[in-house]
Amino acid sequence: MRVTKGARLAAGTALLALAPAACGGSTSSGSGTASADLPVRMELGEPQKLFYPGDTVESEGAEVMAAVFAPLVGYDENKQVVDEVAESIESKDNRVWTIKLKPGYTWHNGEKLIAQNYVDAWNYAADQDNAQGANGFFSRIDGWADLNPGEGRTVSTKEMKGLKVVDESTFTVTLAKPFSQFKTMLGYTAFYPLPTVAFGGDGKITEAYAKKPIGQGYFQFDKPFNKGTDQSIDLTRYDKFPGTKPKFTKLRFKLYTSSETAFNDLAAGNLDIHDSLPPSAIARAKSEFGERYLDEADAGVAYIGFPMQYNKTYANVKVREAISMAIDRETIADKVFSGTRAPADDFINPLLDGYRPGACAVCVYDPAKAQEQYTAGNGPKTLELGYNSDGPHKEWIEAVANSLRANLDVEVTVKPFEKFAAILDELDQKTYGGMFRMGWAIDYPSAENYLTPLFSTVEIKTGSNYAGWSNKEFDELLAKGDSAATREEGLKFYQQADDILIREMPYIPVYFYRTNAAFSQNVKGVKIDLLNQIKWTEVEKAG
Repeated sequence: MRVTKGARLAAGTALLALAPAACGGSTSSGSGTASADLPVRMELGEPQKLFYPGDTVESEGAEVMAAVFAPLVGYDENKQVVDEVAESIESKDNRVWTIKLKPGYTWHNGEKLIAQNYVDAWNYAADQDNAQGANGFFSRIDGWADLNPGEGRTVSTKEMKGLKVVDESTFTVTLAKPFSQFKTMLGYTAFYPLPTVAFGGDGKITEAYAKKPIGQGYFQFDKPFNKGTDQSIDLTRYDKFPGTKPKFTKLRFKLYTSSETAFNDLAAGNLDIHDSLPPSAIARAKSEFGERYLDEADAGVAYIGFPMQYNKTYANVKVREAISMAIDRETIADKVFSGTRAPADDFINPLLDGYRPGACAVCVYDPAKAQEQYTAGNGPKTLELGYNSDGPHKEWIEAVANSLRANLDVEVTVKPFEKFAAILDELDQKTYGGMFRMGWAIDYPSAENYLTPLFSTVEIKTGSNYAGWSNKEFDELLAKGDSAATREEGLKFYQQADDILIREMPYIPVYFYRTNAAFSQNVKGVKIDLLNQIKWTEVEKAG
């Protein structure tokens, strides 16, 4: 899963009594001096953690990792799986999978990529002692339970029995139960391999490696990244990459704590790609950037979450429903986002099979019923709503707060966190007790990806189930969907699980994303894939 920092978009509105957003005075449209010596520069928020494949579960770190590592599979424009590093991934029963690697891939240190590198990385991520955020993604592999006996219990093995190396370029994966979509998952960050050099004498990934990871993808790190002090992450093309290579040599991720500042840099020609435009920019970006402005469909969903596991304030589902019905989604989509968003009416985005229009009845704006139900449920008189201010969220979070004030007669405090990493840290530690902004960019194209990573029980301890919500019936329906003989049959169970979410509302779906991005005159060919990541092989220097 990738919780996402950004919300790519949109303009503020006096109707919602929003504070004026910061806006730079530059009227430039990103002109600059295109030079082969200059890196392509992309806006990024600071990653939550250093670069561990099994512990990078948010959008900023994943963007960097996608430039440094090559996945086993990718996805085409029709959301179909295509082999990347994998030469083939086959199974006769959806339980035992044989993965064969293409020849020619090497690590950035020159060593050959081998099957053992995947087995090592996956065993490491699945071990509870390593507390990796993506641990739950390996729970379908036979032997995962042996690496996860539970808190306070000793792990007696370091390997999942379901992983076997056949030869240097082949390994098999045996799942505990059949799972027809296993291959679809394998484009996700968590399933990247790790070289031998990543591990220290104690078997742990070293901090030195996590600061300067050695991958087998397009780019290699120039120097270690010092989180908290460095303002950029600098990469150089790896010319021994055997596939299609980027057409430029240097890539720089520039770290920002303000989307507006990044946009001003873009307009001034000091930044080349910004894929999460701020509300203050969206209205003018199309006219100012012309063909260098992107407005595209996006599979993301924006939510308001409840810390249900550790704050009983929100225990009454009728109160959560009332809060949902009090939110004026149409105004947020049309006014705050200048019509570039759609009100959410399901937990599954319309771009994916499984979406059902109007599935969430309590997502319909009904202030009278919301007030009545909130009062009857003895809802709290004060609410707090947290969000990360390094993404373009202030306007829509303020709009949500205004809806709640007006329709529930409550006091609402809006709490900004300077960095996405900061609010994620508090949610990981289960210390933030307010409602919180959350977004989801898919890891792979499946309805299941909107359900398991965010809401299953296995994802509570180290994964992305920040609500801490747990429901046995929901987990069982996911398991039935996983074990179904076909994707279509599985979808029926996933939709039943979706129905439980709508009934319980641990999160409130607010809107469906669109990608609003722009790029400078220094580059051309910028495209963004289904996972909200830049297609680096398409980008070129201009001029």
